[in-house]
Amino acid sequence: MGKFLNSLPTTELLKHAESLVRVVFILLAAYLSIVLARRLIKALRLQIGRAMSKHALDTEVELGKRADTIAGTLQKLSAILITIGAAIMSLRELGFDVMPLLAGAGVAGLAVGFGAQSLVKDVISGFFMIIENQMRVGDVVTINNVGGVVEEIHLRTTVLRDVSGVVHIIPNGSIGSVSNRTMDYSYYVFDVGVAYKEDKDRVTEVLRETGAELVEEEHWRTVVLEPLEILGVDLFGPSAVTIKARLKTVPGKQWEAGREMNRRIKKRFDALGIEIPFPHMSMYFGEASKPIQIRLDSFEREELRKLVREVLDEAGKGPEAVRS
Repeated sequence: MGKFLNSLPTTELLKHAESLVRVVFILLAAYLSIVLARRLIKALRLQIGRAMSKHALDTEVELGKRADTIAGTLQKLSAILITIGAAIMSLRELGFDVMPLLAGAGVAGLAVGFGAQSLVKDVISGFFMIIENQMRVGDVVTINNVGGVVEEIHLRTTVLRDVSGVVHIIPNGSIGSVSNRTMDYSYYVFDVGVAYKEDKDRVTEVLRETGAELVEEEHWRTVVLEPLEILGVDLFGPSAVTIKARLKTVPGKQWEAGREMNRRIKKRFDALGIEIPFPHMSMYFGEASKPIQIRLDSFEREELRKLVREVLDEAGKGPEAVRS
């Protein structure tokens, strides 16, 4: 190596040294640019939220989730673009002609695009999914019958974590349907079953009073957006009449408020003696059928005892096993 460097002219050595120094500076500048871009996007997150609030009526929580999703995507895109730019500049400093390389990359990109149509579909689907605000980081969604909390949204994939802690990575191009349970607001639906003998108007009034008590408390006042809505008698079941109601809450709080409401309904029904029936069955033999009565007189009973004694004697248990 030393002989090779000694054989080179001094000007060539200086030229190569300057190129290496410039490459190091380019890479360092690229790293600092990525860090600066991340901090700048993070600082502009609130500004992004305010800009969106001028064109939407979303709550602060909703705007925050959308701003976080867009900011995360911008950070990834800026890092990719800066890295590509730094790589091209470094190659140029090292003496490579980047124009044929770029042209070849364009042709290769077309070839890869035709061969990797699913990848292109994933990226395009992810782009429109973010722009159309279909879901945000932190939303509870169901994608292709898989439910969970959205942890990350990339241009190619979406990451869900379900209630069991399992992480599901779903390609954006394969997403056929999205059911968002925490967009703007949420509902918890109640199916309250009561016995047929209960006065349904009285039960409805008790449900309204229980919901009003919940809303009056300080903690639940910030969670529940509207009083309990009674939708009415919904179903005549085998053993109960079902009254349907729903509770409107802030996004993601419907399960917490619903469980508390269920607890209060059970306590209130128990206190007032309102029956919540369990499934049961009544059997009839028809009008012509009469109850079956079994009667044995004293003679028949004595004959039956003798028969049982004989059977037990044959089995070796003796007559003492029979009680008269």
